[in-house]
Amino acid sequence: MSAPSLRFDLLTLFPGLFDGFLSESILKRAIAGGLVAVERWNIRDWAVGKHRPVDDRPFGGGPGMVLMAPPVVAAVEAVRNLAAPGGRLIVLTPQGRKLDQDLVRELANEPRLILVCGRYEGFDERIFETLEPELLSIGDYVLSGGEVAAMVVVDAVTRLIPGVLGDAESAVDESFGPDGGLEYPQYTRPRQFRGRMVPEILLSGDHAAIARWRREQRR
Repeated sequence: MSAPSLRFDLLTLFPGLFDGFLSESILKRAIAGGLVAVERWNIRDWAVGKHRPVDDRPFGGGPGMVLMAPPVVAAVEAVRNLAAPGGRLIVLTPQGRKLDQDLVRELANEPRLILVCGRYEGFDERIFETLEPELLSIGDYVLSGGEVAAMVVVDAVTRLIPGVLGDAESAVDESFGPDGGLEYPQYTRPRQFRGRMVPEILLSGDHAAIARWRREQRR
């Protein structure tokens, strides 16, 4: 089996959160088929001391806890050195650039992505200063941690890896594809449902006319 097109390294305090996500549907098939590889790493494994702390109270006061620089930096540096290339390092944080389909396409061309998941009140700023990662956000709302955001990135990027989707046109002819806009309305059997009919054009067999209708119907 050839090497996967893309390797993901996920650094998190809760690797188990990815169990179901990676063991079902498209991602399961992509991993089993060797198209992508996903490795999970517990940041706590790089913490030191009897209780292996990974967070502490913020200097200056304030609510919550902050992820400490030593274990996060040590984890990233160690994981980076486990394989070549070193990978594109991304930290999931609300302060980051907003994820969109253009960026997803860009990330799909990378051989390796290292995603660091935040928790609690965020990261000690010296993590950013030391590692100089890209900061990435999936939207203007609050999550309990970066794991869900990492799942969004993995899912969106994996769909664009050649061979992952059953139909090669699926990634082209969908929302935010190269033609822009959202996907056109879709219909399947039955032809009639509660008095609502499938548009006649879709039953015509005229592929040029159907393509034109679909372009016009993009939302």
